[in-house]
Amino acid sequence: MVKTVLKIDGMMCNMCEAHVNEVIRKIIPGAKKVKSSHTKGESSFITAENPDVLEITKAMDGTGYKVLSSSSEPYKAKFLGLF
Repeated sequence: MVKTVLKIDGMMCNMCEAHVNEVIRKIIPGAKKVKSSHTKGESSFITAENPDVLEITKAMDGTGYKVLSSSSEPYKAKFLGLF
């Protein structure tokens, strides 16, 4: 699993966050935990493998949002429970 964080310019409100999330889900169908924050100017999501950030960038450019940077790191799910 890989967690990807995108720095995105152009998000101004909650609807912008929803539009960005929609683009990510459309371009990366297996994306999970897709979240965006207009106040932080970033979006994050989890995938099984490294996503094609260039493809996401092209899709975002077509909607008026701009991907400024991206970073990916291994993701390990955190489970709650007593052991």
